[in-house]
Amino acid sequence: MTENHCTGAVNAVKEVWEERIKKHNEELKREKEFQQKLVRIWEERVSLTKLKEKVTREDGRVILKIEKEEWKTLPSSLLKLNQLQEWQLHRTGLLKIPEFIGRFQNLIVLDLSRNTISEIPRGIGLLTKLQELILSYNKIKTVPKELSHCASLEKLELAVNRDICDLPQELGNLLKLTHLDLSMNHFTTIPSAVLNMPALEWLDMGSNRLEQLPDTIERMQSLHTLWLQRNEITCLPETISKMNNLGTLVLSNNKLQDIPVCMEEMVNLRFVNFRDNPLKLEVMLPPSESTDEEEERELFGLQFMHVYIQESRRRAGMCVEQINSSFHLAFSVS
Repeated sequence: MTENHCTGAVNAVKEVWEERIKKHNEELKREKEFQQKLVRIWEERVSLTKLKEKVTREDGRVILKIEKEEWKTLPSSLLKLNQLQEWQLHRTGLLKIPEFIGRFQNLIVLDLSRNTISEIPRGIGLLTKLQELILSYNKIKTVPKELSHCASLEKLELAVNRDICDLPQELGNLLKLTHLDLSMNHFTTIPSAVLNMPALEWLDMGSNRLEQLPDTIERMQSLHTLWLQRNEITCLPETISKMNNLGTLVLSNNKLQDIPVCMEEMVNLRFVNFRDNPLKLEVMLPPSESTDEEEERELFGLQFMHVYIQESRRRAGMCVEQINSSFHLAFSVS
């Protein structure tokens, strides 16, 4: 009886001590969390102070401008600066666009080029006033369809992300987009979304892996400048001649073997470059009167294109004559 009584007393004392230890540990945990919260609040205040120092006003716009400073992430305290109209963060090592980006309803320009951003958050679609989105020189692989909700977007630059190979079909709904840079990525064809952009005037798809242009390229009727240098294009569709507003066409460093005769119909074409293509015909331009003309002619190549087409027609005519002569000769002999 005495032994059982002693055991019960020991257990009771043990329970009391365990309860006290548990409460003590909980108090220590709460104190630690409180201290961490104080540290976070302090850090956010410090960060906010630093961010405020980077805010300037130019041309009536409130701009956050950071260059060559390490900001791998942006603190939530940035939300206190929701009046910002432009972000310019370059070479900061920024890893991601914050999820709360959609709460900056006044943003007109978002320039986060030359960072290490790997994705675009879907919240980007909430920026209905955004006119320019510049994300060149990052590590982005895909583009969210929500970007199509940025109804005011006029300029989109995604150059030198290396791995982007397609765009969502929904981006064809960007009715105000006039400028698109997709150079130095992994595209093998011009996305249908791009062909459907009604206002597009300037397109750079240089240094991709394009092998051919779609027959539907003529749908880009507003396009006046098209950069396609350093691709693997082997031929041009005849529908290219129906791009009535095209004034600049750069096709250097491709695999073109011929220039379509139909391109002679492109009366608005003012600048064209066919340099460094394995063209079948060797064409010599007539001597120029001055060195300046020589340089200008080599730069623009428009005269070269016309001379090439004329020579192509001449040789085609000679070939037809030879065929006709052979036919008549064979007929007369028989």
